[in-house]
Amino acid sequence: MSGGTVIVIGGAEDKVRDRVILARFVALAGGADARIAVIATASSFAVEAGERYKAVFGELGAAEVMPLHAMTRTAANDEHIAATVRRATGIFLTGGNQLRLSSMIGGTRLADAVLERFRDGAVVAGTSAGASAMSSHMIAFGASGATPKHRMAQIAAGLGLLPSVIVDQHFQQRNRLGRLLSLIAQNPSLLGLGVDEDTAGVVGPDGVMEVIGRGSVTVVDGAASDTDAWEVRGHRPLMITGVVLHSLPAGYSFDTHRRVIVPASTVPATLPEAAE
Repeated sequence: MSGGTVIVIGGAEDKVRDRVILARFVALAGGADARIAVIATASSFAVEAGERYKAVFGELGAAEVMPLHAMTRTAANDEHIAATVRRATGIFLTGGNQLRLSSMIGGTRLADAVLERFRDGAVVAGTSAGASAMSSHMIAFGASGATPKHRMAQIAAGLGLLPSVIVDQHFQQRNRLGRLLSLIAQNPSLLGLGVDEDTAGVVGPDGVMEVIGRGSVTVVDGAASDTDAWEVRGHRPLMITGVVLHSLPAGYSFDTHRRVIVPASTVPATLPEAAE
């Protein structure tokens, strides 16, 4: 990966109190100089979603917030909308239906503008459906449950900001470990990222992901795994063994290229004593 920063948010991020994740996004977009484009295509209530994030980002100090209502492929190919994205320092994709998002903007001027700005250093964040769409291989839909099964999920093409990664969201809350394991069994070259609600993985240009927020990011590495996924039929359980799994709460970092934990900063041996 090269260019800017990607933030994958598991959905239901805090918009009212500490707003740790959204504040980090605004800061990376330039703080008081931030120009943020909000793409609400995934949402059934796109106008309302756009206005909600416009208010939140404005309260967090962004200079300009521009909701974009690209609800058809014709709109997503509109040069004015693409030009708005090309002047943004931060791009935010809302939640909703990731298949609507990918099918409406995939291959359009809007999608090209997002990639162009990202490669030039802009920060691109997505929550829920928007997070799923960040990867090159996107979970379009699927079933819940802890047991991996054949045909448990369907893959579609995402926007490609995070190549060789597949992202699932609302991870712990909707019991999605099984479907991520099933997809890694079938695609062991991909690195699975399961992001809890009110939690985010902040992936820098060097491919190192920092976890922030209230929950954890579950990393599923199937590079050394073995499976019978290729011979299982129907919706039966499949076997997968040798998977490396990491569960990382806030404060931990993971190198998505080398697939290893990044050592935390050294903690001082002696801490100042509390005042009496």
